[in-house]
Amino acid sequence: MAATTVHSDQIYIEGLANNDSEVIHAIYKKFVPKVVHYIKSNSGDADKAQDVVQEVLILLFNQAKAQQLQLTCPFDAYFFLLCKRKWLNELKKHSNKGVTIKDEQPSIHDAADEMVVQTEHFDEKQQLYDAMFQKLGEKCQELIKLSFELPSMEQVAEKLAVTYGYVRKKKSLCIGQLTQLIQENNRFKSIKNT
Repeated sequence: MAATTVHSDQIYIEGLANNDSEVIHAIYKKFVPKVVHYIKSNSGDADKAQDVVQEVLILLFNQAKAQQLQLTCPFDAYFFLLCKRKWLNELKKHSNKGVTIKDEQPSIHDAADEMVVQTEHFDEKQQLYDAMFQKLGEKCQELIKLSFELPSMEQVAEKLAVTYGYVRKKKSLCIGQLTQLIQENNRFKSIKNT
């Protein structure tokens, strides 16, 4: 299988990951108007469009931060398709009737379609993780958060005013509990099989 080439528009993904205000401004200026127009033309309004854009940007930020996002197509096609699919899902959720969509152009970017599927899969996994994380006790949540925020477990132990050995053992137990919650959830099986 040939290695895929990272698209030059990867700068937008890196800018999001680094919270670069110039890149975020460029995204809003270049790509958001098309999304707003599409949503307004398909049973939405400007506020709904901004909500969709925000959700997609947060998703992209999270995926980029997890370093699981290598753009292989133009950002415009990828971003628009993600927003479009999120909007269609919103319409389906809130409607008992069929949804009529004015689709001006079908997607011509196979790479964008593939990337959108990967991002939606990432989003499903993230939502499951977040939901199961909330089921953990406060101490486990705090310990896991600190272990990601601080550079070493020694610093985590110091911050929690406990021993290094206790922190390592407790983290192992908390991660085990979180893993069990995730694996026992029905959504895990469907995510795992996609």
